[in-house]
Amino acid sequence: MKKAAADTLFFLRAWMANPLRVAAMAPSGTALASLMTSEIDASTGVVIELGPGTGSFTRALLARGVSEKNLTLVEVGSNFACMLGLRFPKAHILCVDAADLSAVDTWRNGKVGAVVSGLPLLSMPTAKVIAILAGAFSHMKEGGAFYQFTYGPRCPVPAAILDQLGLRATRIGRTLRNIPPAAVYRISRESQ
Repeated sequence: MKKAAADTLFFLRAWMANPLRVAAMAPSGTALASLMTSEIDASTGVVIELGPGTGSFTRALLARGVSEKNLTLVEVGSNFACMLGLRFPKAHILCVDAADLSAVDTWRNGKVGAVVSGLPLLSMPTAKVIAILAGAFSHMKEGGAFYQFTYGPRCPVPAAILDQLGLRATRIGRTLRNIPPAAVYRISRESQ
């Protein structure tokens, strides 16, 4: 329980310092983490997590059988990245902006099976959202998916962006056991 309180305080301080980058005042709850990772397991292979913060989704991925060495945690905040490195020493930590994913060549020898995003897409400019999705899908293997949550009533990626990139969004569930309640979407290629 002390760790959860410490994580919440750490998150709140980061949010107060930069509310547009962090966008949430507390880490995601276990119900949301469980829903976000519900379609991912050890057979998924390499998983990229965007904006892992204190590791709520990371812990859920590990609980689902994803090997820590198959995790790449992309965190632009150096304070969060340092914490993640200590908590998940076998994971690959990248301290870069998720909009620059297309330039990262870490996955040349294997394609990514899933991307789990804790990023505040609704507060980002359209060009940045497009860069994040295009970069993520440039590394994604056939059948791979991008998982995004939202506190809003619909998918946080507008239909025009999905159409432009040849993607589709499917709501996979909603949890009321998160503050605030949240919905999760699977974004995949139209051809799948």
